Amino acid sequence: MHHPLSHLIDQIVQDAEKRGDLDNLPGAGKPLPHLDDPQNAVLNRMMQEADAKSPVVILRQQILASQARLKTLVDEDARKAEMTYLSELQTKLAIEMDAFRKYG
Repeated sequence: MHHPLSHLIDQIVQDAEKRGDLDNLPGAGKPLPHLDDPQNAVLNRMMQEADAKSPVVILRQQILASQARLKTLVDEDARKAEMTYLSELQTKLAIEMDAFRKYG
């Protein structure tokens, strides 16, 4: 199906080529990077450039850190507190994963 703005877009690209706006662009002549998620490619790139992380990644990092702390604790009260915290993190992760599966 032909997009109603295709002619306008083609004209804009041709004008940019004539002016040299498309010369010497970074990555020129190289293949496009593989996109695992083309629908969210722009959002993913913005998050990567801003060093932003999804809640799932952050929770997984926190869980690994909590598990490492738990291995070093010998005081029973401190271990119970860390286990409670770890359990809360794991519950949050399960909720995030479920929401991601349902809503994307």
